Amino acid sequence: MHIEQLEYIVKVAETGTISIAAENLHVSQSGISQSITRLEDELGVKIFKRHRRLGAVPTDEGKALIKKAYEVLTKLQEFKDEAQAYNTVFSGNLKLSAIPGFMLFLLKPLSSFKNAYPNVNIEISEKAVQHIIENVQNKQIDIGLITVYEDLLKKREDLLFEVVLEGKMQVYVGQTSPLAKYKSITPQQLITQNVVLYNGDYVKRFANNLISKFGPMNIVFTSDNTEVIKKAIIEGLGISFGPDFSIKNDPSVLKGEIVSLDIIDYEQVNVGLAWIRSDNNHFSINAKKFLEHFKFHSRMLTH
Repeated sequence: MHIEQLEYIVKVAETGTISIAAENLHVSQSGISQSITRLEDELGVKIFKRHRRLGAVPTDEGKALIKKAYEVLTKLQEFKDEAQAYNTVFSGNLKLSAIPGFMLFLLKPLSSFKNAYPNVNIEISEKAVQHIIENVQNKQIDIGLITVYEDLLKKREDLLFEVVLEGKMQVYVGQTSPLAKYKSITPQQLITQNVVLYNGDYVKRFANNLISKFGPMNIVFTSDNTEVIKKAIIEGLGISFGPDFSIKNDPSVLKGEIVSLDIIDYEQVNVGLAWIRSDNNHFSINAKKFLEHFKFHSRMLTH
């Protein structure tokens, strides 16, 4: 038995065909097919059923063996990473993605990580929550930064996540707004205001819940651009809402240009900021080290 045979059966199971697996692994189809046949003969177990229409379909026994093969390959990679960790120079790639508006949460940990490991190439993208989840699941990114609420991820056994910040929704108003002199606002008051809405899943979910319980609200516009939202609040075009941790340390809040109000007389569901990664994707040493920096700076935000 050879390591590449384990790699072959895992890749064939992932792609569903020997031809695509061969293309991805840069080897010949006959080479993979013969290697898997030799492994099946050695083990005395049929791992795949070959179908002209369906491709290579794992047998029941094959599914169990493929899972074990993946675990062996993962441990082997961890062994290599552990050896690499003893070297002074880290290299390779790190792919991250965050929902729009939360890139600021990545700046300090990214700066800290890059200073510690300057040879690691970092790629960052902004996407919606569902796109990030799909990209993590498809192994296109290493770590995603998303908002979570209720049971968004609890039933996803293929994903690992950790909530690093948790809070309640607050209303944000400009310092010239008549509401700025108050510390809180009721849902009944909120729906009488002009609202500029951030185009995030958790915000739209919150807005829809308010509308269903208290009636329609006047939404002036919706935007993915948080800077546009903040400018509209400051200039009095409308109020907005978001998690209490979202712009807590934003310069416009610290300078008093934007004032936060608690929402009272309304039972809320907590919203959290979490990192996620795939349980089926190799947890690289770069991803591990970045999460150490990210968790440290997230703790700093709460103190």
